[in-house]
Amino acid sequence: MIKKVADKNDSGPGVEKLIRDIYILFSENADPLKAEKMEAYMRNQFAFLGIPSPHRKKLQSLFVKEHKAALANSDLEKLVYSLWEQPEREYQYFAMEMYYALRKVPVKSDLHLIEYMIRHNSWWDTVDYLAPWMLGRWMEYFPDEKEGVIKRWLDSKNIWLQRSCLIFQLRYKQRLDTNLLEYVIIQLNGTHEFFINKAIGWILREYGKTNPVWVSNFCKRHTLHSLSQREAMRIILKSK
Repeated sequence: MIKKVADKNDSGPGVEKLIRDIYILFSENADPLKAEKMEAYMRNQFAFLGIPSPHRKKLQSLFVKEHKAALANSDLEKLVYSLWEQPEREYQYFAMEMYYALRKVPVKSDLHLIEYMIRHNSWWDTVDYLAPWMLGRWMEYFPDEKEGVIKRWLDSKNIWLQRSCLIFQLRYKQRLDTNLLEYVIIQLNGTHEFFINKAIGWILREYGKTNPVWVSNFCKRHTLHSLSQREAMRIILKSK
């Protein structure tokens, strides 16, 4: 059963009705057998309803279309907080994807919500959407805030915030700030944390598609974890 909307959200009946409608839609499409497999794939970190991603996204699209007016008049941020508190993972996927799609122009206060989602119910599946899509877009709208956010998140010792500092530029291509990327990698280099070392390799590999010379030179100038080094150079070495 869906959890009651938390009192701290002070969400009002509009959000509560939307939550109930989402719950009904998702419950009608739940598949316990698929849920078991999805939970196993995610190392039983979270409960699932058993709605595969392609089908879930179709349901989300249908929901947004049918509830367009209600969503436009609701407190979208409070709706996201409420969905994020639900035990089944599909609600969190819906929350972040819906917010990204409906919040066409970010506002500065969005950072609080983005950070909340990264910090809570954290795992690679949500963080790897939130960082390059939501945080990446927010950073481009508010570049003057970038340095302070990066420093605070690196100092937080929270691996998901730190991973986000690495991969928020994942989709930037030519717009990627190499000085900032180098700074972040140097700050995090030397850790034995898998999700950090993997992210270092991932962002370097992705940027290597745009600027392989810079990535190759970076890997020569710095001693990286073997996982980071291998991931960073994988495509570049294949192309030679």
